[in-house]
Amino acid sequence: MSTVQGGINAINDVVVRQLATRGQVRSFPKNTVLINEGDRGDAMFVIVAGRVKVYVSDNQGREMVLDIRGPGQYVGEMALDGKPRSASVMTLEVTTCAMLTRETLRVAVTRDPDLAMSLISELISRARIATDTIKNLALMDVYGRVARLLLALAQERDGKLVVPERLTQQDIADRVGASRDMISRIFKDLTAGGYVTVVDRRIILNRRPPSRW
Repeated sequence: MSTVQGGINAINDVVVRQLATRGQVRSFPKNTVLINEGDRGDAMFVIVAGRVKVYVSDNQGREMVLDIRGPGQYVGEMALDGKPRSASVMTLEVTTCAMLTRETLRVAVTRDPDLAMSLISELISRARIATDTIKNLALMDVYGRVARLLLALAQERDGKLVVPERLTQQDIADRVGASRDMISRIFKDLTAGGYVTVVDRRIILNRRPPSRW
């Protein structure tokens, strides 16, 4: 069995796995832009291996990362309406995807009600996440957004809460819509207070950060 086929077969979601089998498999180097914000949508990408970031940016090159997606997830599903992309997508490492054209996706949705419902459910979920993100940007200060992000990403390992991604302070700034300097100050306070330990860019939550600082 090829590595690519093994990656497709490893996708847990049956519907997503079926989608991947319909696409043309391609590999992309790190930092390849798969989707450009504002371009017309004509393809959807099912991630077989690797990771991508979904982000928006302005004319000054400032970015805000909306999400990080990996194997078994997909991006570009809004290609169905053929309208301009609402966000950009870039590979964070060498990434293999199954690419489905808009027509292939349209035919698949027409023929498979389960697939159509799965896509609708995922779109609803992402709309809720977007609404939550907007609410937090509007109502939370930067510290609150950082604390929320860390708690959302952390996983329990050997009795400790650990953020599995090795995030830089700039990565965190991009995720919460703040400056790197502000994130640096917040982490100094969290470290001094004993809430956080950073080892080789691995963030360990020694105890739950307070909701407000």
